[in-house]
Amino acid sequence: MVKLTPDLIQSSMQYINPVKDRELDLRGYKIPEIENLGATLDQFDTIDFSDNDIRKLDGFPYLKRLKCLLLNNNRIVRLGEHLEEHIPNLESLILTGNHLEELTDIDCLATLEKLSALSLMQNPITAKQQYRQYIIFKIPQLRLLDFRKIKMKEREEATALFKSKKGKEMQKELAKKAKTFVPGANLNEVSKQKGPSEQELKKIREAIAKASSLEEVERLQMQLQAGHIPSNEEEPVQQNGETSTCTEQMEVENGD
Repeated sequence: MVKLTPDLIQSSMQYINPVKDRELDLRGYKIPEIENLGATLDQFDTIDFSDNDIRKLDGFPYLKRLKCLLLNNNRIVRLGEHLEEHIPNLESLILTGNHLEELTDIDCLATLEKLSALSLMQNPITAKQQYRQYIIFKIPQLRLLDFRKIKMKEREEATALFKSKKGKEMQKELAKKAKTFVPGANLNEVSKQKGPSEQELKKIREAIAKASSLEEVERLQMQLQAGHIPSNEEEPVQQNGETSTCTEQMEVENGD
């Protein structure tokens, strides 16, 4: 493991990414915790913490500029409280391939008023009953969940469910369970994905072969960096002929 020091931050790769944001690349150092980010001087729109050993999402100083956090393939079992006081303008949070287990684990994200894109793919939480409806209800500002656009019908169904008697009882039970749940208690039982399968690699190769422009290649790079395997149905996401924002790059619509 490598401690996240000011020296490591200063020596890590810094660049303008495909969506024209300034990005700090801290991938693959096996960093155990987030610390010393004051050394960034709040100069980055995106920070990539993928492929590390982070267990808790916290430790941020006040970073007004930060809009996008990539935390694929860590060991995150808990999200810190009051994140809005430190990263108030966060728009995209990618937590693919972590160890979040309970629906109530994400309740604290509701205070991030600008959060519009969230990925929890390859977390145990996604197997919970009413997973998608619960997230949509608890974090109403979201536009994308697990790279799928949230539709109005889904919002209406989630609201109807969790404002009903059944839904309120469910929330009470979840709250009780949260008080006794120990994050990470079953961590050793979770088999962590080491990389894409042969089928996923085939999809990646096909998507690259079909790319007809540099913009499409850059879009694929952003999706893969966020832990998303492209499907055959996806189309390039652009607005007015220009590269879209970090959130829009991750949007994948399933159709009406």
